[in-house]
Amino acid sequence: MVKFHIKKGDKVKVIAGDEKGAEGEVLRIIRDKNRAVVKGINMVKKHVKPTAQNPEGRIVEMEAPIHISNLMLIDPKTGQPTRIARKRDENGSPIRISKKSNEII
Repeated sequence: MVKFHIKKGDKVKVIAGDEKGAEGEVLRIIRDKNRAVVKGINMVKKHVKPTAQNPEGRIVEMEAPIHISNLMLIDPKTGQPTRIARKRDENGSPIRISKKSNEII
């Protein structure tokens, strides 16, 4: 299994692409495609067919996935984008540590 530097619920900053500089929260991770869905980032319009509940159909605006390499984790202490280090705590479980502030994420 591939390990990613971000998880669901993390606050991230977009570092490349059309949405460069924007920040948002990770809603979900798509592991097999190395992508993440970030709240309010990479918005697209999707046409929904008419159904019994919605007889006229409509156009829904939703977030499209963005590649993980274009995202950088935001350090909760400094509020700046940061890399992470992986270490183990005293119980042996893995933890993520911010490279900027040396704080546990």
